[in-house]
Amino acid sequence: MKDRGFRTFLTVLAGLAVIYFGSAGRSPEEGRGISGGVVVLALLAALLVWHLTRPGDKTVK
Repeated sequence: MKDRGFRTFLTVLAGLAVIYFGSAGRSPEEGRGISGGVVVLALLAALLVWHLTRPGDKTVK
């Protein structure tokens, strides 16, 4: 169950990283904030990290 906390941490970190890097390159005349596309990319990145860090099958035969 300790793995779930680490998975959640990595998932949130991936989403925030996409939002940070997606909004850092905007020019001043475009205004501040994030676009809807960046939010969608952040959600997709978070879902990908959640999927890739799921625990494997640990059964021993």
